[in-house]
Order: sequence, then structure tokens, then C-alpha cells
Amino acid sequence: MTEQIATLGQLLDGAGTTWRVFDIGRHITKLDKKQFLAIEQAQIPYPFPLAGHAWLAIQFWDSKASSEPYVWFLKFPVDEQSKLVCASRDHFANMVIEAIGNDLTGSQADGKLDNNPYVFTPNANKLAAFNAQLKVLLKQPASQYYEYSQLYFSGKLGFDNWQSVAVQGIADFALRLDDDKNLAALQNAWQQLPAEVLQPLSAMLEHVEIPPSLSEQLLSYAQQAITQKDTLALCCALRAMSKAQAQTLTAQLVDTILHSDIACESDVLQTIAGRCFNLLSAPERLHIFMDNCAHQQQIEELFPSIFADLVAIPNIRPHLLGLLRKKNRSETLARAIGRLFS
Repeated sequence: MTEQIATLGQLLDGAGTTWRVFDIGRHITKLDKKQFLAIEQAQIPYPFPLAGHAWLAIQFWDSKASSEPYVWFLKFPVDEQSKLVCASRDHFANMVIEAIGNDLTGSQADGKLDNNPYVFTPNANKLAAFNAQLKVLLKQPASQYYEYSQLYFSGKLGFDNWQSVAVQGIADFALRLDDDKNLAALQNAWQQLPAEVLQPLSAMLEHVEIPPSLSEQLLSYAQQAITQKDTLALCCALRAMSKAQAQTLTAQLVDTILHSDIACESDVLQTIAGRCFNLLSAPERLHIFMDNCAHQQQIEELFPSIFADLVAIPNIRPHLLGLLRKKNRSETLARAIGRLFS
């Protein structure tokens, strides 16, 4: 393959593979191929940048063989408009061609990209959630840890006996809630789960469009957590509801938090910005949220980092920049914004 490779899509098509691509920086979200092509050609901004990068998982397999799919986890820098820095993508594509040529799924491909500067390894929770999601998409059985986690969530082992439940098992369980047995078991178990299980579980559920019945339950659980000032329980509920089918219930929770006594807790604010960011494209909610960030005790670190995170997200940027010019904002918010530019 001697002609110039213009996109990763071309590289994968030229190698005769079937492929799909996901954003895995924030939620694990499948990107449409047309959308991905427009991103690669810098026609549109990357929709979910995180820390100045696009975080991608590209899954591909040989169209003609029934081999297991390969996955590349890649991060590419984006510019100040959140558009892909194409030179990095070109550099990666050239490194691939030099290292393994056109046979991306051949035996010589193994391990050849280990030291590639654009390749990264997701954290354990993200990796487990991604593996679980791929198994569902490929209609493959879950991992060997799945049945044991089903047993645990059914309550038969006792909820305190969580030490032998594998993270991958929790991921498989969370990604298979359309199995009614799993959903019912989770709803019965939720109130009794220890923090050691709730935290990884909510890290899996943030990639799942959970059904409204579970959102309703989590909303009342979260409202109780607000009353008790239990930030850990509240953050778990927020994460679990962040990609829910019933976004109106998630929005109701975020609005309740923003007007509550724990509205300025840094963990809560960071969870909203990191997981429920889509809801901050509503200008009025964004204004209240940023005002709460400005009133937070560790304002010096928190406000600038949340501002930098959110201003990179294309559907939030115009509203956040609009806030810079807004007249009726609190003195505290005005000062916090002033410090960004001093």
C-alpha cells in the first residue's frame, strides 16, 4: 500500500477489516462512521474531548476470517477548537504501516505497537466495561466471572462477602441489565451494597442507558443521600444515572443538588462536570453550576480545572463563553472568571 493514507478509516478499510470506533474518554459511546470521518478530516470538533485529547477505542477484525477482534486504544491531541490534530493521526498511521505493513490482523501485528506514543491502556474499570460491552455487541458469552457476580447481586452470598467478586464480573452484570433477572436483583440489592461494590458498579453503569425504573429508584436514593450529606452515595447515584434513558430524572437530580446544602462539594461538582456534562449545555443550569464552583472552598484549583474541562466540549463551549459576558452574575463568580484571565 504505497499511496498516502489520509484517515484511519482508510487504513482499516485498505487492510480489508471490518471496524467500529468508540469514544472512551468520558462515557463509552459508539461513534457513527460518517461522524468519525468528519472528525478525522477536521470538519467537525471532537464531541467528547478530555484533558486536551480524543480518547478512542477502535475495534477491528479480518472480514474474511472468524478471528477474535483486535482493539487499539488511542489518544490524539485536539486543538483549542477541539478539532483533531491531524499530524498526530498521520504520524500514528505511518508508524503502523512501518511496524506491521498492511496486514493489521496478522500474527506479526501482536505487540508491535506497544511503545507507540498514541497507544494507552484504560484504567481497570474502563477496560472491564469496554470488554463487557464488546461481548454484548458481538453476542458472545460474558466472562467466566459473570455467574459469580450474578450470585453475589442476588444476595445469596451475603453483601459483605464482596472480596471475591471480580471487577470484570461486575462489568458483565452491569452491561447485561436487559436481562430482567439482573435488573430485579440490582434493584433489590442497591440499598444494601457496600461502598467497595457501589463504586466500581457505578463506574460500569455510567456507560449504560439504564431503564427508567432504576433511575426512579436511584433518584430517591440520591435525595436521601443529599439529606444525609453522604457524598459517596450521591456520587455513585449520579454516575449510574449519567447516561440513563430518562435524562429528565438525571436533570431533576442535578438541579436538586445545585440548590442543596452540598451544592459546593468538590467531589459532587467534579462528578457532574465529568459524567453529567451533557446536562450543562442548558445555559441557566450551567450558570448555577459555575456559580457553585466559584463558591467552592478550593476555588483556586477547582474552578479553573472545571472551566478548562467544560470549555473544550463543543456543545457547552458557546454557553460557557456567553457566561463571561453575562451581566447578572454574582460577585463571587465574576471574581473567579476574572482570575482565569489575570
